[in-house]
Amino acid sequence: QVQLVESGGGLVQAGGSLRLSCAASGRTFSSYSMGWFRQAPGKEREFVAAIRWSGDSTYYADSVKGRFTISRDNAKNTVYLQMNILKPEDTAVYYCAATYYRGTSLNSPRVYDRWGQGTQVTVSA
Repeated sequence: QVQLVESGGGLVQAGGSLRLSCAASGRTFSSYSMGWFRQAPGKEREFVAAIRWSGDSTYYADSVKGRFTISRDNAKNTVYLQMNILKPEDTAVYYCAATYYRGTSLNSPRVYDRWGQGTQVTVSA
């Protein structure tokens, strides 16, 4: 079973960039599709981005499309979320998640069964 640890969060001004990393333990990382979700105070957890286990497909929420990029490095057991042109509304705790799910609904948190502890991203105006 894979365990996930996020890093890279912090405080940044609007318009700035951050890169989040999610390091996975275990030897089966390449078999997992990976997702990034976020949760702001008082709001439900929402989908941000996902990458299929094969790496050949990526998915994004409309709110981040064109600004965020998800990628993976299977040799390092790591998935990344490059976040550019950050906005105050991007402020949230960001979680990475893993799933063996092979369907197309990678934007649903219900298909993920492994979650990291989260990393705080704060964007100041």
